[in-house]
Amino acid sequence: MKVCVTAMGKDLDAEVDPRFGRSQYFIFVDTDTMAFEAVENTAVAAPGGAGIQAAQTVVNKGADVLISGNIGPNAFQVLSTAGVKVATGAYGTVREAIEMYKNGKLNVSGGSTVGAHAGMGMGMGMGGGRGMERGMGQSMVMPQGEKAEKESLEGLEEMVNKLESELKEVKKRIEELKRR
Repeated sequence: MKVCVTAMGKDLDAEVDPRFGRSQYFIFVDTDTMAFEAVENTAVAAPGGAGIQAAQTVVNKGADVLISGNIGPNAFQVLSTAGVKVATGAYGTVREAIEMYKNGKLNVSGGSTVGAHAGMGMGMGMGGGRGMERGMGQSMVMPQGEKAEKESLEGLEEMVNKLESELKEVKKRIEELKRR
């Protein structure tokens, strides 16, 4: 099986990059042999659409599974449409993330874990008062109407559940590291 893990470095001992679209590297790994290829993410500095561009790279490289900390809705749509499974909640090294996936410890194909534009950063002061504001992290477009309000509430509750699960895993990892 060929998996792709978002990474901050170029090898199996690199830390997992929690961002997908703006990840520094993609490490493509054959899980049978652990042979790997590190690919620099050319979408990292894209002014927009980084998730979609990054997803296309993963699809073009023939990955069966993407492993990352988080993923946005546009990237998730591209990957799932192409048949790539998405596993989120990864942390630690690339090698550890692959083991987490193999042991069923990651959220698999549950949908996006962040809103659109979540990896864009803070953008403080970029607007200059000319209607060009860049946003503050996650952008949230609040839908209108009772049905949309219910969907928004359900989406937020789902996000809370995923974040609580990820927080639990992070706390567990901290305890493991303290015991070393």
